Amino acid sequence: MNSTLGYGLVLLGLACAAFAAVVGLVTGMTRREGALVWVQRAVYGFAASMLLSNLVMVKALLEHDFSVKYVAQVGSKATPTIFTIVSLWSALEGSILFWGAIMGVYLFAFAWTYRREHGRYMQLALGVMAAIAVFFAFLIAGPANPWTALSNPPLDGPGPNPLLQNHPLMIIHPPMLYLGYVGMTVPFGIAAGALLRGELGDAWLVPLRKWTLVPWLFLSVGIILGSWWAYAVLGWGGYWAWDPVENASFMPWLTATAFMHSTMVLERKKSLKLWTIALALGSFVLTIIGTFMTRSGVFNSVHSFTQSDIGPTFLVFIAIILVFSVLVLTVRGHLLVAESHLETVVSREGSILVNNLVFVALTFTVLLGTLFPLVTEALQQKKISVGEPYFNAMALPLGLLMLFLMGVGPMLPWGKADPKVLTQQALIPGLLGLVTLPPVLAWRYAVWAPLGGGEKTLPAFFAALRSGDWMALATFGVGTFVTVVTLREMFLPAQQRMAEQKETLLTALVVSASRARRRFGGYVVHLGIVAIVVAVAASSAYRVAAEKTLKAGEAMQVGEYQVRFDGLAQGKEPHREWVAANVTVISPTGAQWQHHAVEAPRMNYYERSNDPIGSPLVHEMFFRDVYVSLRTYDGKTQSATFNAWVFPLVGWIWYSIPLLVLGTLIALWPQRKPVAQVKAEVPQGAATGTT
Repeated sequence: MNSTLGYGLVLLGLACAAFAAVVGLVTGMTRREGALVWVQRAVYGFAASMLLSNLVMVKALLEHDFSVKYVAQVGSKATPTIFTIVSLWSALEGSILFWGAIMGVYLFAFAWTYRREHGRYMQLALGVMAAIAVFFAFLIAGPANPWTALSNPPLDGPGPNPLLQNHPLMIIHPPMLYLGYVGMTVPFGIAAGALLRGELGDAWLVPLRKWTLVPWLFLSVGIILGSWWAYAVLGWGGYWAWDPVENASFMPWLTATAFMHSTMVLERKKSLKLWTIALALGSFVLTIIGTFMTRSGVFNSVHSFTQSDIGPTFLVFIAIILVFSVLVLTVRGHLLVAESHLETVVSREGSILVNNLVFVALTFTVLLGTLFPLVTEALQQKKISVGEPYFNAMALPLGLLMLFLMGVGPMLPWGKADPKVLTQQALIPGLLGLVTLPPVLAWRYAVWAPLGGGEKTLPAFFAALRSGDWMALATFGVGTFVTVVTLREMFLPAQQRMAEQKETLLTALVVSASRARRRFGGYVVHLGIVAIVVAVAASSAYRVAAEKTLKAGEAMQVGEYQVRFDGLAQGKEPHREWVAANVTVISPTGAQWQHHAVEAPRMNYYERSNDPIGSPLVHEMFFRDVYVSLRTYDGKTQSATFNAWVFPLVGWIWYSIPLLVLGTLIALWPQRKPVAQVKAEVPQGAATGTT
């Protein structure tokens, strides 16, 4: 029953998407705007079908209906309810089904938001989005069908991937990434529609910008949560390894960020039209490439799914999207004529263009390092790897340059800049950036010996600095520079209101922010990005590591902290068994924090996995974390081997999430318009819902 109903809903969604794609594109190109209502209804049908099919799958999972192939693959009667629901996206077929539901939500939200809009661009945009929906509905109905009925169902299943049951972050990390990936379909549809129509006015630009910012936020949060999960679950003492699947999510984030900056130049100067559209198209193409990396099985990664049959289908789809994007840019791009040209690089628009070029250069660097081993293996039958040294050597300088441009851009005016004014603007932030360096150097030298730096001598200290600390020091200085510039730009309008209107700081700040929400929200996001970059620099350059085998009662030194082993403990849960190493963290002041049982570093044993899944201890503090991972243990001798680290500022990476969310919501919050302006903007017939 569940199989028949779920698969029937998928077929209905496929039919609705096909109808919306054909009618939307044909009537959009022939400018028959009366057909918009039928396209919208078909989109609503697709969304409803995909959502209902997902709900039926959740029902089958909760009922342990092992006659459904996907339930037999990932279900288990011993799995807790929350992880049973989460197993909807724990394997290939379910993740594609979930992808279809999210796509339905996005298409429904877009169609409903602009249901009373003129059909000038809605039909083409919805037609392109529906065409993409056709591909994913076809995948669900064919190569990635989760609804196959089993004639001899098993009595129980193996349960979902153990890694997906090992931490609550896996409940929200994949949906955030999916919301980011799938959401890029909407700006792609709008951008492709603009090219097909041959125009890029405000009717296209405003929704294009807003509907890129939404998936950008989800993608940002998803990437950070994924890093947090890797840090808190995998136990290897890190949060980013330039894994191919990590890179797959990072690349569209880079191009989408470049796109949002480019729209400012397009809106203000009516230039960079073709470049902006190309970034929107490229962001979607990179999400599809990233999806292929995750689901085709061509890369070995903790994030990726096993080998599957959908790889060739995805390659065909990628080829179609690439050909379509290049073709439409080539044939229709000349219609997007810039109304002004860049006069000088030393201007707001010049800094944004340079910023865009750096973003694209970094994207190409990551793409090259990710795909090069795959291409080499295909052409020469040799397996090679491109590891962290390549990415750090190529990407870190570009990242530092991007951070610097975040501070330079807001200081520059639109048009030509006055060198004297620019010097005055940069003087205080620049000096404060330099002033930051001596305290960092003093701190580094003061704790050099305790942190494992060897003999505390100036020659030894500066020799160590040459090995990599200079990049971190530069990041601290540039980060301070950017923070000062950003805070000044945020508070300057409020200061002016305080002087002119005699308002309090809070009132002036709220009023000034509400009147320039995009600008203020963007600066809040910038502060979050600075926190991430500084945290990455500090936790990478200044971390301390130790490894030791301990017996019960013995302690090991890691940096300024001691980690004492208090003995082994074990336990059993419905879906797993575990062995934990009880430990106590002792600070330099003598304060002690005991971490026993659930909090302790431990090994988790799942029926589905031959190897244990580790869970490290992360003792979190605002300025640093003490991180302890259990490598091996011996119950007879009550001994265990540990890896331990001290990571300065690493928590600031996760603490940035509220800033990113708050800034994006401020930027997205609609600006209230005067009634007279609203009436003037409403097209004839819109009030009655006609076109």
